[in-house]
Amino acid sequence: MRTAKIKINKALFEETSHSPALVDIVGEKMLDQVIDYCFIANPYYPTDEMMEQLQSKLVSIIKAYPSSNPRLAREMLADVLGINSQYLILGNGATELITIIERYLIDQIAIPIPTFSEYIEKLKSSDAAKLFHLNPEKDYQLNLEEYASWIDQNQIESALIINPGNPTGQLMRVDEMKRFLKKMTHLKMILLDESFIDFANEQVPTLLGELADYNNLIVVRSMSKHCGVPGLRLGYCATSNKMFQTEIKEALPVWNINSIAEYFLLQLQRTNQEYHNSRIRVIDDVKDLYRKLVEIPGFKVYPTGSNFILVKIEFGMKAVDLQMQLLENYGLYVRDCSNKIGLDQYHIRVSSQGKENDRFLIDALQSMAKTHSA
Repeated sequence: MRTAKIKINKALFEETSHSPALVDIVGEKMLDQVIDYCFIANPYYPTDEMMEQLQSKLVSIIKAYPSSNPRLAREMLADVLGINSQYLILGNGATELITIIERYLIDQIAIPIPTFSEYIEKLKSSDAAKLFHLNPEKDYQLNLEEYASWIDQNQIESALIINPGNPTGQLMRVDEMKRFLKKMTHLKMILLDESFIDFANEQVPTLLGELADYNNLIVVRSMSKHCGVPGLRLGYCATSNKMFQTEIKEALPVWNINSIAEYFLLQLQRTNQEYHNSRIRVIDDVKDLYRKLVEIPGFKVYPTGSNFILVKIEFGMKAVDLQMQLLENYGLYVRDCSNKIGLDQYHIRVSSQGKENDRFLIDALQSMAKTHSA
């Protein structure tokens, strides 16, 4: 434990449904004193060589306008994803695309909760969200057959699925997903968020290859997560539906992808093997973190198919109190999930930051559980 507490700007937690930036919470001088387990991103990519090359070209990149139609960058990304580039639309982060899809293409949508808050907050109106409450007695697991029946019973025209789930980490198999898609071809839209799918398995269980078979499917992904570049604000969506493509493209502002982000996209093809090596390393780290978390008494650890893990505190402490104590006393920042609709006040979410850093979290949670369970 630290000899002096870290001073926290607690007011920032009241201003957003997301995790406040660490630099705002503790200040720039204390950044190197805190490990951020809220940070759901690949810590091993981009490679050092990629970053050095970017730095060497930074002046010329910043002084250049990005493409108003970044065709080459889109084709490069489509190539590494193995999909038709005509299906692909680049966004200034996945949230830009989520906002456009929900504002322009959706009047009502089924949303399993708990979920990523943007899917509720960016709808045209509050009554557009038709909430499907996941059962805590069943570990908040989404049963796709029950979900499909509920959607039809309530005559809802669109449906959201996040796979792996956020914040649950639940991974649904490809065969389950295909059965759902075939059963729900009558829906106007199925919005599938696969932002964490690259951490599900060594062979990525994506449905990007199925787009041509499902005209009502839009797949959304955040590159912040699997490529480890949240500061570049890169995301993409893909669909074979030409009407969806047209509506989304028309709503996008020109130059929505900045020149640094565009340069990064152009490096993906030549570094594709390094990327896959990095994500497999993350998968190994998460498995190791999960094994150690389940050994700590006082916590319920949910299975995960992602690079983060949902944990329930079972010794009476609220998540916000555990979060603050970890920050102030140990310099560890975890996600308090209390503000996620559908979860109680006793859940935190942690993302692996590499085996060396993860041991600090394990030691701190063991200490806290022992102290408060005594």
